[in-house]
Amino acid sequence: MIYPLSTPLLEFLILSVVSRDDSYGYEISQQLKTVSNTKDSTLYPILKRLQENGLVDTYDQQFQGRNRRYYKITPDGRGTCEYLDNEWKKYVDAINEIAYGGEEK
Repeated sequence: MIYPLSTPLLEFLILSVVSRDDSYGYEISQQLKTVSNTKDSTLYPILKRLQENGLVDTYDQQFQGRNRRYYKITPDGRGTCEYLDNEWKKYVDAINEIAYGGEEK
């Protein structure tokens, strides 16, 4: 896809993924790659910032002899995700208004 993802949109997508189920970094990155060519060097600093801001918690779990760091959404993270979801819907509506005169295609 040719449209770049902004930081707030990446945060929204990451929070959306972990709001459905606890996820580890590679799993999150694979979902993001369906809409963006986001690199791990971009993803992990955002995950760290989300953790520092209290929007996700982390825990390690063994998988095939190695530790995986899982990310779990917090109550504050759910609130932020809902806020970003509402902002995204307003943005899409505004884009549709400009591109299609308000009609969805």
